[in-house]
Amino acid sequence: MSNSTAQSQKFALAIHGGAGTILKESMTPELESAYKQKLKDALNAGYSVLKSGGSSLDAVEVAVKVLEDSPLFNAGKGSVFTAEGTNEMDASIMEGKTLKAGSVAGVTTIKNPISAARAVMEKSPHVMMTGKGAEKFAAEQKLEIVSPEYFFDSLRYKQWQKIKETEKIQLDHSEDRGDVKPSFDVEFNPNPDSKFGTVGAVALDINGNLAAATSTGGMTNKKFGRIGDSPIIGAGCYANNKTCAVSCTGHGEFFIRSVVAYDISALMEYKNLMLQQAAETVIDKKLTELGGTGGVIAVDAQGNIAMPFNTPGMYRGVVKENGEVEVSIYK
Repeated sequence: MSNSTAQSQKFALAIHGGAGTILKESMTPELESAYKQKLKDALNAGYSVLKSGGSSLDAVEVAVKVLEDSPLFNAGKGSVFTAEGTNEMDASIMEGKTLKAGSVAGVTTIKNPISAARAVMEKSPHVMMTGKGAEKFAAEQKLEIVSPEYFFDSLRYKQWQKIKETEKIQLDHSEDRGDVKPSFDVEFNPNPDSKFGTVGAVALDINGNLAAATSTGGMTNKKFGRIGDSPIIGAGCYANNKTCAVSCTGHGEFFIRSVVAYDISALMEYKNLMLQQAAETVIDKKLTELGGTGGVIAVDAQGNIAMPFNTPGMYRGVVKENGEVEVSIYK
């Protein structure tokens, strides 16, 4: 396949910024516009990589970094607060050609956790690093290290203050940005009135290589070093050139138990399902029957994209070869 570039000039990119109860009536026009613009910024960043012949791995990393750097999303700069009043982040990345993968979990000082995940994949013999060790490794790799105060966001802090004396764990925004009415406190169970704060990207490049990336700040008021699906390869992130690349957002415990990202790939590889059918089978049937909520973005080796979710909304967007960007929020 030395002439694979000639055969596969196709490329595609999809991103997400979380799924859940995202209702138009709970959103101001200004806020909706801000979310859509940031999704477009992320798509354009990834598109410029792919259009110039860059790798899918570079594309998903730069797209996710745009979202990590925005306080609108629960990842990087916009990460929510734990029960201890800290911000703990998780991220993972995988490329489909060699099935190499990297992830970090429970990090507090790495400006862009997705870049740390990539460093674990490329600069270490490991797949996953956590906490202080991951931070030390990131610093050795000359990644940008920031004071934990960098992640302080007043809205996220207010959300945490509202529930910190309770035993509640919040899946994401109890109130959105701008003049949006406060919405929901949720118990630690799949409650329809919640939003899952994760960001992610999946891409196919002109060489036919797939990649996926996922990053999150976890759950508001989470305790005991809780880790969700985002840094778990096969649960929150997966890529295989034979099948597809997947990034997940949702109630992490259910995504781990269902091994959602890998399950979609496996249905394609072993049952020969098409991407859309495989993704819908896992989200609309298997995950839903288990009681889990959320969604995925996925792209296959032909550049087809699927974005099923079983919640009222999911921040999402796609861009194809012609540079046309489409972003959506509601069902």
